[in-house]
Amino acid sequence: MAKQKLELTWIGKDKRPKLEPRILLEDPEKSYHASERVSENDQFDNKLIFGDNLLALKALESEYPGQVKCVYIDPPFNTGQAFDYYDDGLEHSIWLDLMYRRLVILKKLLSRDGMLWIHLDDSEVHYMKVILDEIFGRDKFISHISYERSAAAGIGQGGFIVDTSEHILCYRKDSLIEHSVKNAVPLELKTVKRYNKYLSRVGKRKLVREFDSKSNGKKVRVYKYDDFEIKTISLRNYNERKEEINAELLDSFDNLFRTNQIQKENSFQKGLVSEMDKSILYTVEYTPSRGKYKDQEIELYYYNAELFSWLKDTADIQNDEIVKYSNLTNFWKNEDIPKADIANEGGVKFPRGKKPEQLLKRIIEISTNKGDIVLDSFGGSGSTGAVAHKMGRKWIMVELGDHCHSHIIPRLQKVIDGEDQGGISKAVDWKGGGGFRYYKLAPSLLKKDQWDNWVINKDYNPEMPYAPT
Repeated sequence: MAKQKLELTWIGKDKRPKLEPRILLEDPEKSYHASERVSENDQFDNKLIFGDNLLALKALESEYPGQVKCVYIDPPFNTGQAFDYYDDGLEHSIWLDLMYRRLVILKKLLSRDGMLWIHLDDSEVHYMKVILDEIFGRDKFISHISYERSAAAGIGQGGFIVDTSEHILCYRKDSLIEHSVKNAVPLELKTVKRYNKYLSRVGKRKLVREFDSKSNGKKVRVYKYDDFEIKTISLRNYNERKEEINAELLDSFDNLFRTNQIQKENSFQKGLVSEMDKSILYTVEYTPSRGKYKDQEIELYYYNAELFSWLKDTADIQNDEIVKYSNLTNFWKNEDIPKADIANEGGVKFPRGKKPEQLLKRIIEISTNKGDIVLDSFGGSGSTGAVAHKMGRKWIMVELGDHCHSHIIPRLQKVIDGEDQGGISKAVDWKGGGGFRYYKLAPSLLKKDQWDNWVINKDYNPEMPYAPT
């Protein structure tokens, strides 16, 4: 009996007409570059492709196999609603086939450590999950993210359950590669208030107690410090002194801490703290028998009968600013991704289709490093390219609609000229620079004759690639 696999089927799925590879032809008049280099992170060899994205992806297949680090696509949701720029009411089977054929090529373009993000609503997300399991494999699934696009305003409209969310499916190319997914945000004042103390001097330490752990028999050593100093960074007039305070925090970053009370259920640490002088700094060296640091020798600091938490364990320095890391959940809240000015981002109007630059920034940060390639084959208003450009990533965008010229090109020109200071520009200190090349797909080398057979198009002229065939 033939081996069978679990898959989603639809009308026409088995019909796979061969695609004729097309050539990408640059139109220098529409390509755009800054007159000079602004920084070492400037990216000039980005691609904006005007044309059918299936043919464009096929054209990219030979040049970029296994090279794209992040694919983000925001395809038509197939809801049947009237969109200004898309025919979004495709019959279900046609939509599934449209997406399947493109995703097969997108997988080939992804690097081994690459990630795919596909943005949908609840009309098709469940079918898409099954399709992606088939193409990528169920073990490549990372997360189904619920993205809160708006608050629950307008209750009573659209049914008894108000729809406030969209969905993002995330997959990886290779299940053997782990991705460290963390969310970096600038330090808020409430965090600064907790971590405004730093250990400026420890001096020499003295062993005051040593015993064997009851859990694993390994040595536990308790030391105390007589010549130590803890300083506090003043937060007085914080708003007026923010730059000065930030400089102090950066200088003391490795030693910034806060203290936590010992949990009642932790009898081991409770016993240690009960014997400590509250005015003395202590360290304890031991090897845990369980938990995150199992079988690793660690050193814990205690003061005032409380345990140190170091800021450096959950934060980092980026662009001369301390950012705090937190593990992301699969629910991205409205307040975490500002959308107040989304209508004006990029200086273009794109009702109900534009995604916030902050959302794209989070996805690109998770998936890539500077210089990596980001691809969006449903370019829309150009948000993906604009954000990737500002973040020092290379990008490729494909768009078939006329808004490739009316929206994307003007938006990217403002980004390159440094005129676009909305969206994430201030967060990344965007000054402009870089550029992109504009491409069209060369016309087909084939045409149908009078008997409806495909034949070589003898009228094809490579010197006039945009002439109709």
